[in-house]
This record gives sequence, C-alpha cells and structure tokens, in this order.
Amino acid sequence: MAAHVLAHEVADLCLGKPPLKSLSVSATIVEALASLKSCEENCISVWDCDDDDDHFKNVDGNCICVGKICMVDIICFLCKKENVNSPSLALKSPVTDLLPKDSLLVKHVEPSTSLLEAIDLILLGAQNLVVPIETRFSGSSRRKLLQKSASTKSCTIHNGREFCWLTQEDVIRYFLSSIGFFSPLPTVSIDALGIISKEFLSIGYHSSASSATEAISRSLVDQTSVAIVDEDGVLIGEISPFTLACCGETVAAAITTLTAGELLAYIDCGGPPDDIVRVVKERLKERNLEGMLEEFEIDPSDISSNSSLSDEEFPSPTSSRSSFGRYSKSSSYSARMVRRAEAIVCYPGSSLVAVMVQAIAHRVNYVWVIEEDCSVVGIVTFANMLEVFRDQLESMMLGHFD
Repeated sequence: MAAHVLAHEVADLCLGKPPLKSLSVSATIVEALASLKSCEENCISVWDCDDDDDHFKNVDGNCICVGKICMVDIICFLCKKENVNSPSLALKSPVTDLLPKDSLLVKHVEPSTSLLEAIDLILLGAQNLVVPIETRFSGSSRRKLLQKSASTKSCTIHNGREFCWLTQEDVIRYFLSSIGFFSPLPTVSIDALGIISKEFLSIGYHSSASSATEAISRSLVDQTSVAIVDEDGVLIGEISPFTLACCGETVAAAITTLTAGELLAYIDCGGPPDDIVRVVKERLKERNLEGMLEEFEIDPSDISSNSSLSDEEFPSPTSSRSSFGRYSKSSSYSARMVRRAEAIVCYPGSSLVAVMVQAIAHRVNYVWVIEEDCSVVGIVTFANMLEVFRDQLESMMLGHFD
C-alpha cells in the first residue's frame, strides 16, 4: 500500500495547475500590488533572472524564484511605524523589502521529485515547491508562448519553461483522496495522535490591533492565523491572513487605529461597517496620519454596501460570541459560511480525517482546537498532519520490507 502511494511524483500532483504569474526582483511594491489585484491568485512569485528586460533571453538564462509576495506582506509593511506617515512613499520601495530572509520558504524541485522528498522539504519549512510544468511544445507553439509572455508584465515563462506551485494543501488533498490506504489512522483523534500544537499566536480582544502586526507576519510564514481571545482565554475570532487579503491594502489603516475587537468587526460581515470606517478616519486625523488617510480613502461600498453597525451593535467579547452562535459542535463545520472572521474550530476528540475535511473545505491550513467552554487548547496545522502521514508511510514501508 505504501508503495502505491509513494509511486507518485510531484508532477502527478501538479496536473491542471495554472502557470505561476511572476514579478521581477527589480519591481517596486506598487507594481506588486497592481499584479496581485490583476490576478486571481493569493500571491505572486518573484524571480531573479539574468536579464529581466528580455523574456526571450531567459530560455538559456538562469531564472530562480526567490520568493513570493502576498497582499498581507504589503499590509504589514504599510503598518510599520516608519511607513504609516507616508504610505505612498513606502509603496515605491523595492519588492525585495517584502521578501523574508528565510530562503527555505520557496524551493525549486524537478517534476520527477518523489512525494516523500516533497513532504520532507515541506516539513523542513518550504511553503511552496516550484515545479516545472511538463508540457511538450512544438517550435512554433513555444515561440507563440514566449511572445505572449513577453507582451505581458506578468511573465509566466522562465528558462523556457512554465512553473507552478505545489503546496501543503495539495499534498493533504492527495492523502485525503487515498485515505483508505492509511486505515485506521484517519479515525484516530487529533489528541491521541499528539498533533495539537500548544504554541499559537494570539492577541487580547481589547489590545491594539497594531500590536499584532508582527504576529500577523509570523502567521503568514507559518500559514496559520492570530487568535483573538478574551480575558478567560475564550476564542472570539481570528485575524487571518486570508481574510485580510480579501480586504486589500486599505485594511492597513484599520490595523493602525483599531483594537483587535474593532478590527474583527471591520473585516467581518463581508465588509467594514460605516460606523467603524468613521472611527478609523477620525483616529487617523487625531494621530496626524493624513498621508494614510489620503492614500487609503476607505469606502465601505468597495467591499460591501450592506454592512452597518449602530452604537448599540458595536461588538464586545460577549456579543461577538453570541452573534457568532458560539463555537458549538453543531456549528464547527460551518464557521466561515456566514462570518469570514469567525475561526474554524474542532475539539481534541475530533478525528484526523474530520479535521482534514474542515481545513480543506474552508481553504485554510489550520484548525483551532477548543474545549467545551470555548477556551483555546491549541491549533492543528497541515504540517502537523503531514508529520503523521510521513511517519505512517515510513512504518508501512518498513513493514513491507520485513
């Protein structure tokens, strides 16, 4: 059984994946912002090539993907103290200012790389594996593809080839499709498997949202989220990189001025309520952050024209839990269907396969683990799950050879 699962190469998991949209390492942040807004992907790859101005020379050149840029990278950059006074100037900075120093986050692999090797790279810290797309071109087809690539600002051809991402989610999806091979492992609880991480990022409900900027950046690297908790450690919601990305760069103004609880309401309900938008503008003026106010003219209708809160409806920890319906067992599978900022939760007794399904269904790489009183126990990530499957595969292989 292990041999059947491990017979696959990374190319098998990349079938049908679209080619990466890319950005030159010499680009500016404002160019990265424009590229992110023009494509449907959550992030865009950054490439360092021998000649960034001539895509045709890349056929025999040496192009390397040096990282990726997400909307949250830009948001956190704009929230830095040195940038809040002049976000327009900050956006002119080179895109390299957004790239993490850790080069392990993006790793090049060949299509023939084994699934086991890919898992090991992910467990060593790689978020995205860069895989060449195996496509056979005729001479004329390749020329047309290169001409199309050269005519666009977002090139997809490097070294004469197109590439795609392979992510943790892709591998977890593959294991879910082959889940029967791992029986009875999928039915074991996450508590019994010991994959609940007790260390997680969190912020108090009444704390300044700006104090969570570093935690938000860290959650992007870890592919997790920042929990918002009350004084009793009860999970109220989360500041998710995915949700922030949906709000766009203007959410930087909200992070700079609001508390964590207020930010939760700002990014919740499908768009910022009018009352909270007014609060953001007033506080920007009070702090003499006119540059941010001018750069990000916040209009609730840009995201949702149906969201508004009266003073009586302004959120509190108690009202948030009640309006969210609390994190009951019956609602744990539909936590994001109504409110985007409500965290996806499970319980220590939840089975591995149930948590896998939850995470994949909601397109997140993690699930929060809570007790019956809604207090946070920890978090389960795709990386935790991959460790379990990796160990299981190794055990199966040893048993096969024995």
